Amino acid sequence: MAVTRTFSIIKPDATRRNITGAVTKMLEEAGLRVVASKRIHMTRDQAEGFYAVHSERPFYNDLCAFMTSGPVVVQVLEGDNAVQRNRDVMGATNPADAAEGTIRKAFAESIEANSVHGSDSDENAKIEIDFFFSQSEIVG
Repeated sequence: MAVTRTFSIIKPDATRRNITGAVTKMLEEAGLRVVASKRIHMTRDQAEGFYAVHSERPFYNDLCAFMTSGPVVVQVLEGDNAVQRNRDVMGATNPADAAEGTIRKAFAESIEANSVHGSDSDENAKIEIDFFFSQSEIVG
């Protein structure tokens, strides 16, 4: 398998509960390496831009409000088949459907406050990484 990169966000519900280290530990134990990380308070403009693909969906405004409600940790993760590996360790979007041993099963509060975001494809991973990081910030 090829070493690739993906994008991850540890969401406000997780940072509020001070479990960013526990989430990162699960990512690392799944074989992903953090090659860039920063804690930010996403602005409304950033949230709207990042989630623009969902702008016509009924949950868009609530999503943007949630993502700006507190700090988040944005990360670039690297590993074999990183996008799929990250999605596997995150678990299903709805924590009720998430498998045991996944981040969302362990930590999510609800389908909305589900602790993490991860890219869904290699193409989107590049777009999402470039949205929050310059190449000089990625220090694999």
